[in-house]
Amino acid sequence: MESSPSAERVRFRTQVLARHLHQHVPSQSQSQSLRPSTCLSYSPPELSEPFDFDTRDMRKLMDGHNLEDRDWLFGLMVQSNLFCPKERGGKVFVTPDYNQTMEQQREMTMKRIGYLSDRGVFQGWLTKTGPAAELRKFAFLEVMGIFDHSLSVKLGVHFFLWGGAIQFFGTKRHHEKWLRDTENYVIKGCFAMTELGHGSNVRGIETVTTYDSNTEEFIINTPCESAQKYWIGGAANHATHTIVFSQLNMSGNSQGVHAFIAQIRDTDGNICPNIRVADCGHKIGLNGVDNGRIWFDNVRVPRENLLNSVADVSPDGQYLSAIKNPDQRFAAFLAPLTSGRVTIAVSSIYTSKIGLAIAIRYALSRRAFSLAPNGPEVLLLDYPSHQRRLLPLLAKTYAMSFAANYLKMLYVRRTPETNKTIHIVSSAFKASLTWHNMRTLQECREACGGQGLKTENLVGHLKSEFDVQSTFEGDNNVLMQQVSKALLAEFVAAKKKNKPFGGLGLEHMNKACPVIPSQLTSSTLRSVHFQTDIFCLRERDLLHRFAAKVSQHQVQGGSKEYAFIVSYQLAEDLGKAFSDRAILQTFIEAEETLSAGPLKNILGLLRTTYALITMEEDAAFLRYGFLSRENAAAVRKEVAKLCSELRPHALALVSSFGIPDAFLSPIAFNWVAANSWSSVQD
Repeated sequence: MESSPSAERVRFRTQVLARHLHQHVPSQSQSQSLRPSTCLSYSPPELSEPFDFDTRDMRKLMDGHNLEDRDWLFGLMVQSNLFCPKERGGKVFVTPDYNQTMEQQREMTMKRIGYLSDRGVFQGWLTKTGPAAELRKFAFLEVMGIFDHSLSVKLGVHFFLWGGAIQFFGTKRHHEKWLRDTENYVIKGCFAMTELGHGSNVRGIETVTTYDSNTEEFIINTPCESAQKYWIGGAANHATHTIVFSQLNMSGNSQGVHAFIAQIRDTDGNICPNIRVADCGHKIGLNGVDNGRIWFDNVRVPRENLLNSVADVSPDGQYLSAIKNPDQRFAAFLAPLTSGRVTIAVSSIYTSKIGLAIAIRYALSRRAFSLAPNGPEVLLLDYPSHQRRLLPLLAKTYAMSFAANYLKMLYVRRTPETNKTIHIVSSAFKASLTWHNMRTLQECREACGGQGLKTENLVGHLKSEFDVQSTFEGDNNVLMQQVSKALLAEFVAAKKKNKPFGGLGLEHMNKACPVIPSQLTSSTLRSVHFQTDIFCLRERDLLHRFAAKVSQHQVQGGSKEYAFIVSYQLAEDLGKAFSDRAILQTFIEAEETLSAGPLKNILGLLRTTYALITMEEDAAFLRYGFLSRENAAAVRKEVAKLCSELRPHALALVSSFGIPDAFLSPIAFNWVAANSWSSVQD
């Protein structure tokens, strides 16, 4: 007679309990195998990770300029208690105290600015011109951003936005009156463009300015709540003056957006008459910046306070401009504002470097699990899955570093003829590099496990500090659509004039369409020629598709703007294709400056990893048939091989960033000592 299922379950549970109750005492040999292993200890990765190339040479290539100036400023910050030095695990680290209140963080930002100003850091930032002066300014801003985003943003608003507006929108009378006092921080400036109701759409702002010819004054007014100036860095506490962007209404006719200088506080910090200021409050990051809101209640400013490089108003109220077309005038007016996008793009890559340096150093000393019973635990970075998480991001960061350097050089060597190129490239790179930064910081946070949640370890906190980069100085999605519109305009103009493409890297459109091999081998995938071909193929094909789609909607009676809006998916794909191809090109150009050797070899690995991971992650390569399913699988397989080849160079690659140990975090070094009981007692 068979037993019932319930009886079988009872018998099974009885046997299990019996085994637990009657377990035998282990033998001598068994007990020895169960002895606990010795405690984990930190071993510096430098002891077991040799460098196959000169990290100093790599740093020169990566930073590109002003290395001695950068190191001097790093040292200047480490020397002062204003930068909150703290000993952890036998090392001193400098990092802002994020446990301070919002008010305390803001005051510390101003004290640090005062310390740096007294030591000549800002000398020549507005009173010297030329590429060398501008590159020195960029280098210093990048170093300060490595320490604290609030510090670099506060300085960026004062020097690049307020000061830059006076430089580029103003004329000699403004330069002589305002620039030196701005450089010396006698005047503290802010930049009032964004409104509650309008951010990216600058043309639609609602602040209104009229002219009184009797007193030769402009009258600035906030006509409604949506016209209040919003998110104005420096406005809440410290700024004495602001650049006000406003619609200029002359005799009932709107002349479009113009910029005016207005005082909002006196020298004692009191808010000026007819000005109202409110605080934007606590934010998810950047609490060292006093973002505020401003209302103007018929504020009068002298006629000379109009920044008049593009247009002017005569004493008797005549509107004067050499640019008669309002659209062209608006474009000329906004052209100089690209400096903000340049600095944001560059700073985002330095933040990615911080995150990767911390996460990779941690992964080279932290172990988890054994491959065999009683065997040693394995370093995190020796797991292929961990390599796959971090090393492609490292390759992308290298690629985007070269792109950032290219963008800086394009900017400091600008001419009126290159303004359009700078606008398009800075828009594309600002979006791509800041998106990459946020993804990198998230992956680094997760790769550090629970330690990534501690504020002192930076990788988690930096996410909130830099999240705003995808929004300010232009929403990333809007910027990418602007890129696609500009590319379409180039396409239409070339076809209409029956002339070859020139500029923006579109010269490849003049050549025969690349043909991708039906079967991709490892050697083909690693070929510069193949990588260039498939990136160019993707860009040219998407540009043709986008042009056809927009044209189709227009033929059907839709406006050009409507056609752009409904073609947004192709526009996004095209913008990304342009950016990725341009980044790859800057990487190739950096490689070409080197002679054969270890440095060039490792850059070849990084460039190939960048190219292939881009192909793997962007569905457009499969969606539009640039890769077959089989070739997409080959790309994925090759990425894994590249990660294993990059693994021995990981420490050397993050060491090449040139970021001093003090600007990283405790888990990048002796994380055992940093978390010891003695550290609690100290």
